[in-house]
Amino acid sequence: MRSLLKVLLVTASASLLCFQAIPVGANEKAINLQSDINREASLSQEKINDYDDEANAAAKSYAAAIQRAESLTIYNGQLRRLIESQQKEIRSIKRQTEEIESIETGALPLMLEMTETLNQLIEGDIPFLTQERRDRVENLKRLIDRADVTAGEKYRRIMEAYLIEADYGRTIESYRGELDMGGTPRTVDFLRVGRIGLYYQTLDSEETGNWDKADRQWEVLEDEYRRSVRDGLRIARKQSPPTLLRLPVDTPSEVAK
Repeated sequence: MRSLLKVLLVTASASLLCFQAIPVGANEKAINLQSDINREASLSQEKINDYDDEANAAAKSYAAAIQRAESLTIYNGQLRRLIESQQKEIRSIKRQTEEIESIETGALPLMLEMTETLNQLIEGDIPFLTQERRDRVENLKRLIDRADVTAGEKYRRIMEAYLIEADYGRTIESYRGELDMGGTPRTVDFLRVGRIGLYYQTLDSEETGNWDKADRQWEVLEDEYRRSVRDGLRIARKQSPPTLLRLPVDTPSEVAK
C-alpha cells in the first residue's frame, strides 16, 4: 500500500513538473513578443515624432516664405514709387538746369554792367576806403568769370556790394590811414560824414583838412574847424554822444543854362 502510494506521489510529482514546465516557456515567448511590440511601437513613435518635426519645420518655413514674399511685395511697391519720384526729380533738375543756363546767358551782360557801374561810382566818389572798395569790385569781376559759381550767387554778391555802398551814405565813420599831400605821406585820422564830406586831422590835431569835390584834391581848413572835426571823430568812435557839427560842405554848382 505504501509502495502504491509512493508510486502515485512520484507520478503526481512528475505530472506537476510537466504541467509547470509548459507555462514557463509560453510566458517567456509572451514577454519577448511584448518587448518586440513595444520596441516596434517606440520606433514607430520616433518616426512619427520625426515626421511631425519635419512637418512643423516645413510649415514654419512656408509661413516665413509667405511673410518674406509679402515683405518683398511691399518693398518692391515702395521702391517703384521711389524710382518714379526720382525720375520726376531728374526731369525737374534737367528743366531747371536749362532754365538756369538761359537765365545766366541773359543775366551775364547785366551783371557785367552793374559791376562796371559800381567801379565808376567808386572812382568818382570821395576817396574813402578806396583800396577796400576797389578790391571788392575786383573780387566781383573774378567771381563773374568763375564757372563753378551759380548766376544766383553772382547776382547776390553784386547786390550785397551795392547795399554796402548805399549804407555809406547813411553812416558816419572814422578810420586811420595814410594821406599823401605834396609827396609826403602821413598817418591821419579820417572822418566820413555820409557822402557829403570827408575830413582828416593829423594825430597831433595840428592840421585839419577836407576833400574838395570840385577840385578833387585835399585842402587844409582853417583852425576854426579843428574842434568840430575832433568832435566828429569822437562821435564816430562812439566816445561822445551825437551833437551838431559845424563843418564845411561842398554845395552843387549851378548848371549853366
